[in-house]
Order: sequence, then C-alpha cells, then structure tokens
Amino acid sequence: MVRPSRNVDVALLEAGRALFPQSGIAGLSLRKVAERAGVNLGMFHYHFRTKDAFVRALLQRLYDGMFAELELAAAGDTRPVEALRASANVLARFVRDNRLLLRRLMADAVASEPIAVEFVRINLPRHIGVIGALVAAGQRAGVLKPVPIAQALAFIAGAVGAPILIGGAIVERDEAPAALRRTFESAVLSDTALAERVDLVLAGLRAPRSRARRT
Repeated sequence: MVRPSRNVDVALLEAGRALFPQSGIAGLSLRKVAERAGVNLGMFHYHFRTKDAFVRALLQRLYDGMFAELELAAAGDTRPVEALRASANVLARFVRDNRLLLRRLMADAVASEPIAVEFVRINLPRHIGVIGALVAAGQRAGVLKPVPIAQALAFIAGAVGAPILIGGAIVERDEAPAALRRTFESAVLSDTALAERVDLVLAGLRAPRSRARRT
C-alpha cells in the first residue's frame, strides 16, 4: 500500500492552526480542518487517528519550531546580555505572530481543558528555563542586577509579551482609543517596536557600570 504524501500532514496541521484561534480545542471541527486542507476526512484519520493526537501535534509543531530558534539564539553569543537580547526577540516575534492562537490556548488552559493544561505544563518550563539561565549567567558575570530570577522573568514577560497579548486584544475589540488603534501595529507589533522594548527591558536589568565585569 502506498502511503499518502506527508504534505497532507502539513496541510492538515496548517489548516488546524488557522482555525484554532476561533474554535479552541473543544470547538475544533475535524471536518472543517479537512475541508480547509482540501482533503477528505478519511485522510485526517489516516494521519492522526484522533482529534486529541492532532491537537497535540499541532501545538507541539508550532512550539518546537520556535524553541529550536530560541536555542540557537541563546547559544549564538557568549555575552549573556546579547544572548538574552537575541532570545527575547525570538520569543517576542513568536508571541506577536501567534497571538490569536496563544490567547485561545491560554483561555483553554484557564478553563482546564486537559490538552491545553498538559501542553503548558510540559512546554512552559522549557523556554522559561532558557531565559532564566541567561539571566542567571548575566548576574554571575556582574552585568545584570542580582534580582530574583522570577522577578526578572516577570519583568521581561510583562514588558515584552503583555502589550502584544493584552494590548492586542483590547485594540482588536475596538476598546482602545482611536489614536492607539491607528499606531498599534507600528508602535507595538513591528519588529522595530519589539526590539526597542527588549532593549528597554535589558536597560532596566543592567547592573550599574561600576559593578559590571564584562559586557
């Protein structure tokens, strides 16, 4: 028997990724996924067998692509601050590019959807661990303030990610002032804006120059 092309797997996963922000896990229709991918429902069952397996594969594929890029960024510079800068930008772009899906996933996790809770439990420590290790390395080098790692992580997430997820939701619902809606894309979501916020965060975490041993 000839195995169907792997491109079908990818087409189904991309279709699921497009539909997930509107449906969440519970509302995701396998028939709509197959229709959007341009294949029959039988092909879905051939490749994934169950909806749960499909959702797990969809989320993990998305996350693992980002995490591979994150690891490269973290290892790409021996200077802790520069490695942290590159890594924070990877995460910022990932959140920006997938903000609708991530907001829905967060809502599912808060609602105790088992697959969402499982995904967060398994994967959240992975990228937090990478960023936390870089912060710790910067602190050991004397170039970052010796604040608790959890405090530094909260500062990074709040300054870099929250404007995308929370601010984006407010703007998309037309609840923000008109001036903010007009400038949100360029002032908050652009690559330039993301990099500027990361720079501001790192400036806030920097140790006084008299304490720094190396940059």
